[in-house]
Amino acid sequence: MAETSAASAAAQSQAQDGQQSAPNLSQHTPSLAGSVLECPDGFGGSLLIRLQNMSSTADLGVRLDLKQIALRCRNTEFNPRRFAAVIMRLREPRATALVFASGKLVITGTKSTHNSSLATKKIAYILERVGFQPAGFINFKVQNIVGTVDAGFPIRLEGVAFAHPTFSSYEPELFPGLIYRLVQPRVCLLIFVSGKVVITGAKTEEQMVEGLKKVYPVLLEFRKANTAAVGAGGSADGVSGSADVAVPALPPMGGATGGEAPGKGKGKRGGKGKAAPRARRGKDLQNASAGAQFDV
Repeated sequence: MAETSAASAAAQSQAQDGQQSAPNLSQHTPSLAGSVLECPDGFGGSLLIRLQNMSSTADLGVRLDLKQIALRCRNTEFNPRRFAAVIMRLREPRATALVFASGKLVITGTKSTHNSSLATKKIAYILERVGFQPAGFINFKVQNIVGTVDAGFPIRLEGVAFAHPTFSSYEPELFPGLIYRLVQPRVCLLIFVSGKVVITGAKTEEQMVEGLKKVYPVLLEFRKANTAAVGAGGSADGVSGSADVAVPALPPMGGATGGEAPGKGKGKRGGKGKAAPRARRGKDLQNASAGAQFDV
C-alpha cells in the first residue's frame, strides 16, 4: 500500500511538473466556457469577452519540402505563384495553418490557447509522418487575440474623440468605428455607436481584460442618455402630438380638369376609341408654319 501511494504521488508530481513546464502556456488563463472571459466593470457588474480568433506562431526547426507535403497530406492547398506556403486545414481542432519551407508555422482560426497549442502539435505529428523530423522544442507563441464585447448602451463617439485625442482616431467618412489605442497594455479597441467593441492586439487574456477595464469608464462617461424611440404618440424630436399628418391631395391622373386624356376614349368592347387626328406631312405642315409666321 505504501509503495502504491508513493508511486501515485510521484506520478502526480510529474504531471504537475509537466503542466508547469509547458512553453508559453502558463501565462494564459483558460476559462470554464472555453472562449469566454469575464471582466469586472468596476461598478459591481461584469462584462463577457467572447474570443473570436487567435493567431499563434511556432518553429519546427527543420527545412520542409512543401511540394511533398501538398502531395501526401489531405486538406492542403499549395500554389507557389500566389503564396509561398502550404495552407493546411484541420477539422479537430478547427484551425488553419500556414506551413513555410523554413519550418515556421502560423496557426489561425482557434478560439483558445489550448486548441491553438493542440493544433500545432497535431501538425508537427502529421509532418513527422510524412518524413520530416521536427525539433524537440517547438517555440510556440500567441501573437494576437481578437475578442468582442457588448457594453449594453449606445456611445457618443464624437465626445470620446474630442476628450481623448491622443489615444483615439475617428473618421466616420472612412470607417464607422472609433479606433482607441492603449499604450499599456498595448491593445487596440474598435468602438462602435451601438456599444459593440472589438478588442485586438492582445497577446494574453490578462491584457485583454486589463484593456477593457481601462476603457469601460470612458464608455460609461460618454453614454447616450436620450435614446427614445419614435412611437405612435410622439414625434422624432420627442415632442408629443397627434399622429395625424395633413397630406396634400395629388392631382388626378387625367389632368388638372379631372377629365380623361385628350384623344382617348372607350369603344364598344372596351378598346380604344377614335383618337385625335395626327398632323399630316407635306403641304399641311407647310401651311401651318406659314400661318404661324403670318400671325407673328
